[in-house]
Amino acid sequence: MESPGTGCAGSALRGDCEPAVTCASVTATRCFWGWGYEGAGLSDHDEDNLVERVRHVVRVAPTPIAAPTPEEIRLAPSRLRPPTGLAPWCRVDDLDRAGHTYGKSFRDVVRALERRWDRPPDVVVRPPDEAGVAAVLDWAARVGAVVIPYGGGSSVVGGVEAPADDDRPVISLDTGELNQVLEVDRVSRAARIEGGVLGPSLEAQLRSYGVTLRHYPQSFEMSTLGGWIATRSAGHYATLHTRIDDVVESIRAVTPSGAWESRRVPSSGAGPSADRLWLGSEGILGVITSAWVRVQPRPQYRASGVARFATWRAGALAVRALAQSGLWPASCRLLDGREAALSGAGVGDAHLLLVGVESSDHPVDYEMARAREIIRDHGGQMSDDRVTGDANDTNDAAVRWRSSFLRAPYQRDVFVRHGLIVETFETAVTWDRFDGFVDGVLTTAEAALREVDAWPSLVTHRITHAYPDGAALYVTVLAPGHATGRLAQWDEVKGAVMAAVISGGGTVTHHHGVGRDHRRGYDDERPDLFAAQLAAAKRVVDPGAILNPGVLIDPATRRVR
Repeated sequence: MESPGTGCAGSALRGDCEPAVTCASVTATRCFWGWGYEGAGLSDHDEDNLVERVRHVVRVAPTPIAAPTPEEIRLAPSRLRPPTGLAPWCRVDDLDRAGHTYGKSFRDVVRALERRWDRPPDVVVRPPDEAGVAAVLDWAARVGAVVIPYGGGSSVVGGVEAPADDDRPVISLDTGELNQVLEVDRVSRAARIEGGVLGPSLEAQLRSYGVTLRHYPQSFEMSTLGGWIATRSAGHYATLHTRIDDVVESIRAVTPSGAWESRRVPSSGAGPSADRLWLGSEGILGVITSAWVRVQPRPQYRASGVARFATWRAGALAVRALAQSGLWPASCRLLDGREAALSGAGVGDAHLLLVGVESSDHPVDYEMARAREIIRDHGGQMSDDRVTGDANDTNDAAVRWRSSFLRAPYQRDVFVRHGLIVETFETAVTWDRFDGFVDGVLTTAEAALREVDAWPSLVTHRITHAYPDGAALYVTVLAPGHATGRLAQWDEVKGAVMAAVISGGGTVTHHHGVGRDHRRGYDDERPDLFAAQLAAAKRVVDPGAILNPGVLIDPATRRVR
């Protein structure tokens, strides 16, 4: 076993699927109201170009809403006084508390722009190690406080905010100090990594050992390993190992009832999987402090290309054939014409399929040639192969789309400041239902937008992940919002689309998690008996119901002060 040193943070685009890591953001200040780091968003010129790109379709406010400043934050005094032993880890200043009040969803950004901090934590605690996490949970249990585990704070489903119907004091437990790769097992190709490490730092630390986790969600820059596990994150890989589930070897966590750790084995048939209970647990059972995860050599061979399709259905059939071929392309994303135009990958005259293959072991000429054959068989016109994907080549559609993909959260904040409703609906459904499902979701979204007077709108869609038995659909909505009442409009549209997803046989979320925003859809999706099982498990590890109450389930036990 080998123990790496400290890594660094920051990310940029590299290769076909891989953000590069830099040390630029080590001292950067996190934005307290929106995405990313202060000063890391779009330039004024880029903002103007982005807004101009949609102005002919969607009404935008002529003057953007000014971003809030730290001086404007006014919060009620903290109701908690940390004990002496914990005080050095605690912050009660308004700026830190405001920055931990919300995640990064549309609803969160709107409330911040309205200078609303509805239920701020009373204290933000950053314990330095696992023993510190246990001490914070013990303190919370003694004083009857709610604990919200907080990793990168990138939740877009209300997963890190306090419950509105619970008047207990609130502690935001920030895991940012648990940020190290602790050891690397080269023989088994695995690494033990602390749960609070951000994606760029994780990859920077692994890079010196020639290995990678190869898990790149869109939130990579601002999300953590523990958060990926707690929300069952999906990464940038479009086929095969798409989820964090596929690389978790074992998990260690701290609960109000004590520490918990699963056995580290490559596979097991010994009863129900202990890890599965923690994958997707969203902070209701405990705080994930570390995990053994499977790593792999860094890719040495890559090829990619872009195919044009005259119809969406032809492109979707090609994706299905690729997913069922056994080629397992790293990238296999189908953008409808409007999505391609919005991202700058195309001009809207065709649906684009982005395909990429890679390997650390052998050249990928055969895989790419076979992918080209499958695409041609389904009517696609394929571009020439690209070996590595030069990030400076602005004429390449795949490079332009990847750049837009990584900048999308910053772009979202620009649109919100210009008065738009911006939302994404992500789901998955089996291939036998896919065509009708897509039509139903798009029709419902457009009807709901008209119903709330948010029309004309721009509604785009794409396939993000492909499986042999189905695919993940991602729908993006840009719509004009009322000067007041945007959140009510958003809520109506989200509710309608969620109902359409469930009635069409899809899942309420493929990779964003449940949080508070998807609870109504999740309640309809999961079996009632499973909710009772999960509540029973929570009572064992969290008898005081202090951890993220109201997320996933309504616990039977709750203390109200």
